[in-house]
Amino acid sequence: MLGYVMIGADDVPGSGRFYSAILGPLGYDRKDDGHGIVFSRPDTPDVYVVRPFDGRSATVGNGSMLAFRAATHALVRTLHAAGIAAGGCDEGAPGFRADYSEHFYVAYLRDPVGNKLALFCNDPAEGRRGA
Repeated sequence: MLGYVMIGADDVPGSGRFYSAILGPLGYDRKDDGHGIVFSRPDTPDVYVVRPFDGRSATVGNGSMLAFRAATHALVRTLHAAGIAAGGCDEGAPGFRADYSEHFYVAYLRDPVGNKLALFCNDPAEGRRGA
């Protein structure tokens, strides 16, 4: 079972604004702990936004991606827009993808450092590709 996620950031307050825009609506609480920002939600691994402990600049993990589940397609669209407004970059507009299951609705973003995130909903009640 996944315990927690660490995300390196050179500008912790800036990255904190980005992750607050994404994780707040998903029910995560935000806490500044003196070393960085902790986003927590019951029964879900914590997400830490911190300066790298080795003192070097934060870098992007090639092939790494965090994926956050949203309850609805509308919430995926809302979070994607909020992430862009909070300093992120679009990496793929909300919608269905031909390569994924018919119920997998997803949007992609990059955070202020360049880390890739997916925001997705795969609830069959929300509809499917081609419907």
